[in-house]
Amino acid sequence: MEKIPSFTIDHLRLLPGIYVSRKDLVGGETVTTFDIRMKAPNREPALHPGALHTIEHLAATYLRNDPEWKDRIVYWGPMGCLTGNYLLMRGDLQPEDILQLMVKTFEFVANYEGEVPGAAPQDCGNYLLHDLPMARLEARRYLEDTLCKATSKNLRYPEKD
Repeated sequence: MEKIPSFTIDHLRLLPGIYVSRKDLVGGETVTTFDIRMKAPNREPALHPGALHTIEHLAATYLRNDPEWKDRIVYWGPMGCLTGNYLLMRGDLQPEDILQLMVKTFEFVANYEGEVPGAAPQDCGNYLLHDLPMARLEARRYLEDTLCKATSKNLRYPEKD
């Protein structure tokens, strides 16, 4: 079987950032899949599942309510490797197009107080697996260390050797 493109990215050189993972034509419209990478794969500890789950709930809620972007949001969800999230959006987009949206999203998560939206037994398939303090810490770290200092190294996948 052929390796899928996302498995051909050199994860040993990949930095936290925002990357275009793929673009698909769906019903005549481009859908851009973004790799919202919060951790350096295989070089730093992955996100705790409870923190990532809480980030998922908060970011998805924020994005689907953002007045400018909500109609373009298709999906926000965690990566199985626990190093980030996928964001699918309508439109032929680049990381620079959504950088400020990601800054606002992670500011929302980093500063969130109160009950996590959708974290009740009737709303969530694993409502006990949430960690708001750790989600806030990880969001602030990603915001300050990556999003607010992003360069081309955080917005373009590493070149293949």
